[in-house]
Amino acid sequence: MATAATAGEIQDEAICSICLGYLTEPVTIVCGHNFCRACITQYSEEKGTGTPLTCPQCRVRFQKGEFKSNTQLNSIVQKIKHLGLKPGKGQKDYLCERHEERLKLFCEDDGETICLVCEKSRDHKSHTVVPTEEAAQEYKVKLQGALGPLRKELEEALALTSKEKEKTTEWQGKVKNKREMIAGEFNKLHTLLREEEQLLLQSLEQEERETLKRLQKNVTKLSQQSSSLQQLITEIEEKCQQPVVELLKDVKRTLSRGLIPSPAYFPGLSCMNREQQYPKSEVDVTLDPDTANPWLVLSEDRKRMRHGDTRQDRPDKPERFDPRPCVLGAEGFAGGRRYWEVEVGDKTGWTLGVCRESVSRKGKVTFTPEDGYWAMWQWYGEYAALTSPWTPLTVSVRPSRVGIFLDYGVGKVSFYNVTDGSHLFTFTGTFSGTLRPFFNPGLNAGANVTLDPDTAHPQLILSEDGKSGNVKNKREMISGEFNKLHTLLREEEQLLLQRLEEEERETLQRLPENLIKLSQQSSSLQQLITEIEEKCQQPIVKLLKSGAALQGSVLLQQLLSLSSLAAPPP
Repeated sequence: MATAATAGEIQDEAICSICLGYLTEPVTIVCGHNFCRACITQYSEEKGTGTPLTCPQCRVRFQKGEFKSNTQLNSIVQKIKHLGLKPGKGQKDYLCERHEERLKLFCEDDGETICLVCEKSRDHKSHTVVPTEEAAQEYKVKLQGALGPLRKELEEALALTSKEKEKTTEWQGKVKNKREMIAGEFNKLHTLLREEEQLLLQSLEQEERETLKRLQKNVTKLSQQSSSLQQLITEIEEKCQQPVVELLKDVKRTLSRGLIPSPAYFPGLSCMNREQQYPKSEVDVTLDPDTANPWLVLSEDRKRMRHGDTRQDRPDKPERFDPRPCVLGAEGFAGGRRYWEVEVGDKTGWTLGVCRESVSRKGKVTFTPEDGYWAMWQWYGEYAALTSPWTPLTVSVRPSRVGIFLDYGVGKVSFYNVTDGSHLFTFTGTFSGTLRPFFNPGLNAGANVTLDPDTAHPQLILSEDGKSGNVKNKREMISGEFNKLHTLLREEEQLLLQRLEEEERETLQRLPENLIKLSQQSSSLQQLITEIEEKCQQPIVKLLKSGAALQGSVLLQQLLSLSSLAAPPP
């Protein structure tokens, strides 16, 4: 069923633009417009003989009498008349408010539609007036010209929206990977701590077994000695009751059995003067940064290091220790005799020695001669040579400085307590390939390694701002210390994850804001494009009147200014 607007448009086609009534005997001139035969004839006669005739609607020239009957249109007009509609009914938008004439012209100066009477009036007599079809066509061209840039801006806004969504997804992926990386690194550290704790507890259990074994032997010997003494005492008491002759028999043998042997004494072996024992064997030890664990921080001169609070961003090279917090000396020895000293100060944990250059440095590493390590170890007052199994060491004076002597040709690595001049332990074996100084400052926070310039030969100094104390139960002490380290790692991990989450929240908050702005801009652009497209489909008079008494060019500038405001941000 036709709408009222459609019916109105059909009715417009049946109306003569001169008399504004239904077409009577409609005729068509060369431009295609239709008029009543009587109206166009009268119009032609009024113009006179010497005046060129132009179409009342489009101003196209035509010759007098140059028109032909439109039988089909006449039939349509008759059918419209049968509908009972009066000409001009419902068409107020298409009539001049002052003259009740059809709006067939457009005044470019005033930017409004006018009728033929208005054209002759004083208000518009000197103005530029064009047919509404011509003005509407020009207006449509300008509007459609604005659609191209607007569609391009809409396309760019949609592309930016898609990119912002991709950025959001990409950022979330990066945050997920970083979170997994943090958790993975701290899991490695927790695993390393558990392994270290297990090794210490195993060493403690081994020491406990050996100590209990020695004590059991002592108890057995003392029990045997007590039994012998008791037997001897009983025998002597019985002899004292014997007659004199019996008493004096074998008296020498009996008395000799009462002699208690003196304990064997082995004086402490002090090391010789190292300057005489190892002439010209001191070496200038520096640290090799390519082997340093990422948690170790080295100074520029490579003679100072500390266990950092965070993992360093270093290349994952095959020669680098990971996850063990170790580093090698830069110098390698394939022969001769070498001596250097390491000042350990009050540190509660360290491992020192030499190793083959070809040792494994990744994953779980055991520091034994079978694996290419000749080292000794200290942990909260417990000392051991890292043989297989470990050899506990009895140290009467806590060393603040440890001397290491390598005799490559003989196959010995000796450790000395420089503090009291005592010998700690000597490894013996056969060396092959290059050996390098080996250092592990432990997991103590704040540990440093530095070269002391005031000594006659280079010394590596390990210092620590830590606390140590004697506890009765070593097992509880070890577990307690490692629990502290685990707690510290968990706190550090939690802090890093909190910072990451905060950064994630801030970033993801900015990204949706951009998406909202881009979405709003895209919506505004789409709405503007739809509005222009709808205007281009409007009837001529309505299209020209939609400017609200503004010129089409002014309205177009407004539309373009809106489009520039809607441009997506860079």
